[in-house]
Amino acid sequence: MRISNFWFYTIMIVVILHVIVGFGYLIYKLSPKKKDKEENTNE
Repeated sequence: MRISNFWFYTIMIVVILHVIVGFGYLIYKLSPKKKDKEENTNE
């Protein structure tokens, strides 16, 4: 049971980190585009 619990928690940690990094990457990629468009329209 210890080995299966170890792999279960390891996989769950990898999945959770993957989702968090994915959302962070999307926010990073989308934020500058919105700011650039706003700056271009104001000028």
